Amino acid sequence: MDKTTQEPSMDSSVANISNSFFSLFESCQPSPPAIFLLIAAYAVVTLVGLLGNLCLIVIIRKQKESQNVTNILIANLSVSDVLICIMCIPFNAAYTLMDYWVFGEAMCKISDFVQSISVTVSVFSLVLIAVERYQLIVNPRGWKPNISHAVWGIIFIWVFALIISAPFFIFHQVTDEPLRNLSSHNGVYVNKVLCIEVWPSVEERLGYTTTMFVFQYFFPLGFIFICYLKIFVCLQKRHGKVDKVRENESRLNESKRINIMLISIVMTFGACWLPLNIFNIVFDWNYEALMSCHHNVVFTLCHLVAMISTCVNPFFYGFLNKNFQKDLVMLLHNFRCFEPRELYENIALSTVNTDVSKGSLRLNNMPTNI
Repeated sequence: MDKTTQEPSMDSSVANISNSFFSLFESCQPSPPAIFLLIAAYAVVTLVGLLGNLCLIVIIRKQKESQNVTNILIANLSVSDVLICIMCIPFNAAYTLMDYWVFGEAMCKISDFVQSISVTVSVFSLVLIAVERYQLIVNPRGWKPNISHAVWGIIFIWVFALIISAPFFIFHQVTDEPLRNLSSHNGVYVNKVLCIEVWPSVEERLGYTTTMFVFQYFFPLGFIFICYLKIFVCLQKRHGKVDKVRENESRLNESKRINIMLISIVMTFGACWLPLNIFNIVFDWNYEALMSCHHNVVFTLCHLVAMISTCVNPFFYGFLNKNFQKDLVMLLHNFRCFEPRELYENIALSTVNTDVSKGSLRLNNMPTNI
């Protein structure tokens, strides 16, 4: 899921593959207009993702009265996106456009390592959000996660992400081996190096990348889908049973609105990362299918779409949350991130459910937005 370098791994059994693959470089250079468009696209994604997520983190931090499990997990999701914007996108974009690595061995190891960590943190933060929503709506009288649980969950996610991403740090290295034949007749690649994965064997590389796809993409998103499917069915049943009391109707509508926002984030995240995952799986198991000049173009487009996922969180959260919109205006105009208390809609994402609760006492006067 995080194999952002388009070059094959340089273990002994694929050395010849690499040489033939890189021999295509001379005839596959992008045109100046294409380079300009790619740079502009990466710049826009980086700025939007970075600024949007930083604003979201600051605003959630300032809104003391609305801090809850879901908001804390969303802030954690934004932290992982900020890391991608800072530590991954600029370096991978430059590498893709230049076709050689200029940032040193340390960044070679760190860039993909950080991206793997960030993606793992993001997807499992979405898993925890789905679990919380499931408990609040499908099993409202059972265990309810609180802020302490969310903090421990976040710590576990980061530790888990560090552990499973370690091979990216271990097996990435800087080498000039694939470029030696090219440099003999093309001065552009003289004294240039690449940042690639060097695995002990093809089997280990395939086993790891396939396992990462299953546990970092397929399994968590499948679990999230099941959770929200059960939530949807539960809300539909309760909507059919609820009487016309305005309070009950308002609470059901509010739960649906929040779930729509969260499902939108999950679906867009999954859709953004799907092309790059398919590309990496095809490349790992059947590299010959991509041995053409279209390889760089396809990879760049897949990678760019994946990076758009960093803009998803602030977009959907901000678009569907009036409090965020109010605080964003205040942040832009006054460099402060608070609103007068009476402007807030006193409703927390983590406490909205269809059972009677303390929050329901305020719902009679509650606006229709999150």
